[in-house]
Amino acid sequence: MKLLSGSELVGFIKERQAKQVRNLKQAHHVAPALAIVRCNPDNEVISTYIRLKQAYGEDIGVAVEVYSETRETIEQRIDELNTRDDIHGVIVQLPVVPNDITTSVLERVVTHKDVDGLSSATEFDPATPMAILWLLAGYNVSLDKVAVVGQGRLVGTPLVRMLKASGVDVVAYDKEFDGDLAYELQQARVVITATGQPGLIRSDMLAPGTVVVDAGTASEDGVIVGDLAPDVRERHDLTMTPERGGVGPLTVAALFDNVLRAACQQATS
Repeated sequence: MKLLSGSELVGFIKERQAKQVRNLKQAHHVAPALAIVRCNPDNEVISTYIRLKQAYGEDIGVAVEVYSETRETIEQRIDELNTRDDIHGVIVQLPVVPNDITTSVLERVVTHKDVDGLSSATEFDPATPMAILWLLAGYNVSLDKVAVVGQGRLVGTPLVRMLKASGVDVVAYDKEFDGDLAYELQQARVVITATGQPGLIRSDMLAPGTVVVDAGTASEDGVIVGDLAPDVRERHDLTMTPERGGVGPLTVAALFDNVLRAACQQATS
């Protein structure tokens, strides 16, 4: 089995980003900063994700501020952050509780600070699709006959859009696809899955030599798991992301790339 390890690639990206931060501070007197707004106080998995972003920001010299809000206060907080010149990126850490305010909250972030790329008029590509493309490029994977399983707003839908814009032959499937998903995936050379449905992708669904990227995340008994069934990882003919350190590290790196881009825009405007 060949592994597509984001952890192996992220060090080079962090080094480049740290240099960018130093240049912004020295040449333009701009100190890049990210604000994370959460409305899910009891979610320990989300707390872990936020700590990872704080640690990454510290490593490259980007300040990260975290705000815990309620349904009643979250919009006011975003409005405040939108107006602050010292904040270059604002993200709403999903999921939002209650879920029915998610869209309105995401749309409230001004487009030039929407570094998660989740509003309808965003200026940025979402971090996880960017990370997947970086990962495949980093390992020189040919984007031929690509299948994307899962059409969520965070990963699948924007990823398909980005692939099509690059002229890639890609077919999209929702996790509720009512056809023969196993047959369809066996026709693909690259399978990218991001459904958050553990065990959805089985070994019998994948042709020999397939490249498999698991970008699905779900919590089972407090442990983050992907979309691949255990029998997939017993295959030795596949190229795939590891259980840990695949897309995740590059997703954080891609988010901070957008923060630096936003800071550069302010510095040169």
